[in-house]
Amino acid sequence: MDLAVRVIEPTTRHTHTVVIPTRPCSENYTLIEAFPSFRWVFPQSLLRDCIAIPGNKWSQWFDIWDTRDFSKREDVQAEGLRESVASIRRIILTEIASLGGRSDRIILAGISQGAATAVHTLLNLDLPQPPVLNNTDTQQQQDALGHLAAFLGFSCRMPFPGRPLAEVRRILSIEGAPQGDEDGVLRHTPMLLEHCKDDMTVPITSGRVLRDTLRGYGIDVAWREYFDGGHWFHSPLGIDDAIAFIKARVLDIPPGNAYVGTLKPEVRPENDVDMDIL
Repeated sequence: MDLAVRVIEPTTRHTHTVVIPTRPCSENYTLIEAFPSFRWVFPQSLLRDCIAIPGNKWSQWFDIWDTRDFSKREDVQAEGLRESVASIRRIILTEIASLGGRSDRIILAGISQGAATAVHTLLNLDLPQPPVLNNTDTQQQQDALGHLAAFLGFSCRMPFPGRPLAEVRRILSIEGAPQGDEDGVLRHTPMLLEHCKDDMTVPITSGRVLRDTLRGYGIDVAWREYFDGGHWFHSPLGIDDAIAFIKARVLDIPPGNAYVGTLKPEVRPENDVDMDIL
């Protein structure tokens, strides 16, 4: 099923695209305005039946049996995830084609359930053969194109956490997805995860499980924790950190120029990545 998509076009020459599965009207314009050459694509979630409350439909990427305990009736999540991931994959492939086959100029991101869906999209993403840029490229340079520019997840958890990669892929069994433990896209796609400690919707413990599961798959995960901010970005530090990450890891701006935040140890004592040295 094709999803409705909201698009914010770049105000300068198009260089990158950010795909963010979201609910309507949840865009963050501070982040958007920081990158005028980026195209922002917001797939919109569908109205889906809520199995726990018969007769009700909610705007959601996949259904959940119990929002207080995500481990209950996990199987309920699979159908919606399967449909949503397949739809978002098609959008990503379209955006890659619009950038001349350059998957390394696509950022996949998400907030809350949209981020959880984006995680499974990344895990099930098989990219087209990258273009040959010129005859002098080394094989290493060519191999490095077979990934996304970055992944950004905010207030995020992972449906079906803690399982081997091959098992997680079998749960959704998406046609055309990578097989088994194939991890080329994952190992070469840098990731930033941000979570607030006072998030009452997705507890930070779920975010830490996501972090550890993805690191177990070989993904390069930068993790940021914040004392407060609830189920959203921390303001302003969360946005500052996201901007810094994109500048450093996607645009290769030297570290001295990339960092725009004020990462104070007393604000985020459990951070394990110093954004100044990315």
